[in-house]
Amino acid sequence: MIEVWAPRAERVRIRRLTDAGATVEDRELTRSPAHPDGDGWWQAEVDLADGERYGFLLDDSDDLRPDPRSPRQPDGVHGASAAFDASVHDWNDTAWTGRPLAGAVIYELHIGTYTPDGTLDSAIERLDHLVDLGVTHVELLPVNAFNGEWNWGYDGVLWYAVQESYGGPAAYQRFVDAAHARGLAVIQDVVYNHLGPSGNYLPEFGPYLRDGDRNTWGDSINLDEPAVREYIIENALRWMRDFHVDGLRLDAVHALRDEQPSHILRELAQRSDALSAQLNRPLSLIAESDLNDPTLILPREAGGFGLTAQWSDDWHHAAHVALTGEVEGYYADFAADDAVVKVSERGFFHDGSYSSFRGRRHGGPIPATVPGWRLVTFAQDHDQIGNRAAGDRLSATLSPERLAVAAVLTLTAPGTPMLFMGEEWGASTPWQFFTSHPEPELGRATAEGRIAEFARMGWDPATVPDPQDPDAFARSHLDWAELDAPAHAELLALYRSLTALRRERPELTDPDMTRTVVTVTPAGAEPDARAYRIDRGACSVLVNLTAAPVEFDTIADAVVLLSTAEVQHTGKRLTLPVDSAAVVGPPLA
Repeated sequence: MIEVWAPRAERVRIRRLTDAGATVEDRELTRSPAHPDGDGWWQAEVDLADGERYGFLLDDSDDLRPDPRSPRQPDGVHGASAAFDASVHDWNDTAWTGRPLAGAVIYELHIGTYTPDGTLDSAIERLDHLVDLGVTHVELLPVNAFNGEWNWGYDGVLWYAVQESYGGPAAYQRFVDAAHARGLAVIQDVVYNHLGPSGNYLPEFGPYLRDGDRNTWGDSINLDEPAVREYIIENALRWMRDFHVDGLRLDAVHALRDEQPSHILRELAQRSDALSAQLNRPLSLIAESDLNDPTLILPREAGGFGLTAQWSDDWHHAAHVALTGEVEGYYADFAADDAVVKVSERGFFHDGSYSSFRGRRHGGPIPATVPGWRLVTFAQDHDQIGNRAAGDRLSATLSPERLAVAAVLTLTAPGTPMLFMGEEWGASTPWQFFTSHPEPELGRATAEGRIAEFARMGWDPATVPDPQDPDAFARSHLDWAELDAPAHAELLALYRSLTALRRERPELTDPDMTRTVVTVTPAGAEPDARAYRIDRGACSVLVNLTAAPVEFDTIADAVVLLSTAEVQHTGKRLTLPVDSAAVVGPPLA
């Protein structure tokens, strides 16, 4: 049986094709009787063989359209769909019991630029690097089918299909299986707030979008329609059920306009929890949101949505300003003396405070009962690098000493730390915004829009890479040969030591944020010229970003657990040189 939701059509046919694209047959679909997701469903008694090409013809048109739930698009998003039997894969992870997010270290990567080949199979070859690094969860940027050969992934148009240039759905199953064999959980980034500009045929089938209601990226998704809501929820569950994924990162949930009595995120969390119980392994839902609204992660019993965690851009902004001194745009408020204090002790900086960037009060406080690991914290990620004009990483401007301090701050923070691919060795390669739209007009509009956006912010247009230039994609690939260079190897060793320290010292994964106390000196100094004492229970993270050595008090029996430079530690005093950090605490029993 094949089904398709097409309430806008008066007639629907399925066309079966050869691999070469020749028509095998056209078959009429009939309207489905009382479908659980409402009216507008069509069906036919058709059994498709694994890999068989097919598509739909709407009304009397002879223009083939891919299946809205297409599992494969071997010829791109404008071509025919191909059947895929997810049950064929012989899974080797039957003993896999999953990994909770508490105590985790996440590693965000983009399949297309993580390795020279840019495929899921080639990424498998680099999983042992992540195990040695101390990573527990691998987070993949979106892999759903998009137009062109390379893309960040956020312009996907067929959410059920795995991008063919990455290897398609079979390769995805191999990747997850290989990750689980190494003890690595997999989190998949998914985009449910908009669809890409090319290859989106869904509106021809039904009211997937709210016409005329746009967000930052395009027309809003029509969450008033039950079939559209189920389309999203079933897609989310499919990743975790059919592909054995351990969790999802939900892109920009603030752009999901939902006016129904029960928010779709709440429904998704309920359904995910039910699937978790069925599969007997933890499933994590991590939201990206700029609302600073703790409702996302509060339990449903307390009126929240019950998501597992959410990203904390506030932590990133506070750390970035402290390390770099940048105070332009949304960074301005984070030059405050108490920026690092608030994000470390209370999670959000804007917790109802005035945001100068937004011109209003923003956010709300996180209850003290919420564990710190529910906030994903990071010094770098795909957005904060890729949405800079030149896609420059911290390694482009910070000294090796400050990169080491960034590592210490990231991996000793009260949240769940996340690293962006290559961060662990101070990769010198940028990560730029890149697209490969085949349509000349769309490609030109994308490039001109990007350049004009940064020109308005004062950038010289000549310095802004053309996202359609294949070199923007080529430049963004990691250079794994850098690991052999002494400076890169030294930073990588530090990251490995920090993840090991997190495992050894329970204070560094303590979920109670009330046991984190931060002291900043000197008051009123420039934001990148301060010293920090971050007490996490019996352990203290000491940071000196001033222009002179700084002396810190330590407890009587404290030892230096880790330092980024040679320190003087005598009795109850420790002196940190310029641009360095140390972790001190009592010796392990």
